[in-house]
Amino acid sequence: MEQRVSYRVPREYGPRVAVIGGGHGLSTMLRGLKQYTENIAAIVTVADDGGGSGMLRQDLGMPPPGDIRNCLEALANTEPLMSQLMQYRFSEGSLAGQSFGNLFLAALNGISSSFDAAVSRMSEVLAITGRVLPVTTADVRLEAEFENGASVVGESKIFYCKKREDCRIKQVRLIPERPKALAEAITALRQADMIVLGPGSLYTSIIPNLLVDGIVETIQESSALKIYVANVMTQEGETEGYTVSDHIAAIIHHSAPGLVDLCLCNSSPIPKSVAARYAEEGAEPLRGDVEACAALGVEVVSRPIATVEDGYVRHHSVHLARELILLHAERSVRIAGDRFGRRDNGYRMEGRRRTERGYEDEKK
Repeated sequence: MEQRVSYRVPREYGPRVAVIGGGHGLSTMLRGLKQYTENIAAIVTVADDGGGSGMLRQDLGMPPPGDIRNCLEALANTEPLMSQLMQYRFSEGSLAGQSFGNLFLAALNGISSSFDAAVSRMSEVLAITGRVLPVTTADVRLEAEFENGASVVGESKIFYCKKREDCRIKQVRLIPERPKALAEAITALRQADMIVLGPGSLYTSIIPNLLVDGIVETIQESSALKIYVANVMTQEGETEGYTVSDHIAAIIHHSAPGLVDLCLCNSSPIPKSVAARYAEEGAEPLRGDVEACAALGVEVVSRPIATVEDGYVRHHSVHLARELILLHAERSVRIAGDRFGRRDNGYRMEGRRRTERGYEDEKK
């Protein structure tokens, strides 16, 4: 029987976690993580150019606020009314489809010295747990090149171009290439005990962060536990037909070998009726080809981290966060000493006892 670590550390002493990505997957994970640790740094892509974010980007010349706003809301500790206000979307007029949270961040950007300063101010207003950091403040665009040689510029156009070309994405790049990373993002990665990539869209939420100057190099130099959280399903218009190893190979192709240690995958069953609906769109449960991942130097760990909401498969925020924290604990119990001065680093191995040589099974 597998021995699992139980977690009993106060949130203020929780591990320092740096998460990298964008989209709803990242904000979902953050809602769970803040229940286990206050030491969170969310490093978020700024390549989005669609929807309300794209409109503000075009009209005001500011970085896209949408993914940043989602993360701020996920980490917020505010009254219910403030939360409702930030999530409110206008339904009529020229603001139709735009969220108040986006407009609020845009206003803060207008009175602040920089976009990252505006994000910091909004963090204070929402009294968030941890920090939210744009990966760069440069005005970047995302370009995708397909295996047949076709290419398209604009994150929001990649889905439609892939459907039209009907072939895999070969690579993506930022325009301009290798923009400078936000200094605070580099610092957060250096200080992290655990670095988490994803969950989120492979080519439009995760990989764009790895194309920013200094991000990959800092992750490589870090001694933190590095985990890639795989999506539960393949994504229409981006990763149809992909396996887990295909995702990892794409990450390596855009960064470097050995960037992550583990890949956390879902083991919860997907209802047949739900899977059938996804199949109509060319999506399917992501297959964890363990041996192929091992050949890429990545260990696959499967845990029940998915749920079904309104017919859609999603990561369960609390279950996902708990498994990440426990994985960090399990990989940390062998580390000598305790930087917080607590016995056993605050972790307890169920069914085991601590000895001078480590942990061993308790005698029945």
